[in-house]
Amino acid sequence: MPEQEYIPAKPDPVVRRSDPARNLAVVVYILQALHFFTGGITPLVGVIINYVKLDDVQGTWVESHFRWQIRTFWIGLLWTVIGVLTVALIIGWFILLGVSIWMIYRIVKGALALNDGKQV
Repeated sequence: MPEQEYIPAKPDPVVRRSDPARNLAVVVYILQALHFFTGGITPLVGVIINYVKLDDVQGTWVESHFRWQIRTFWIGLLWTVIGVLTVALIIGWFILLGVSIWMIYRIVKGALALNDGKQV
């Protein structure tokens, strides 16, 4: 499958910050980060936003962030469920700790790349 060409971010940071797709990705990163304080409903809202607006960002530099956010949600959900189901076996606590650290890493890495106008 050939590599898809992306429309790059504008080099001027002021212009880049006014990009609606970029601002939407910022909102989703914030919703994902709020998950640690709200019990998990905010990432669900974020992934719904990702799926609804995915066609609008197709081929732009922000698309990689939407895909990164979608993967973060689904993989995080999978490992959270596994952790919760195995919490009685003690290993679940370690799984939940690991998935929390992994999700923080993904949110921070994605948000920093977005701020710099880079793809993830």
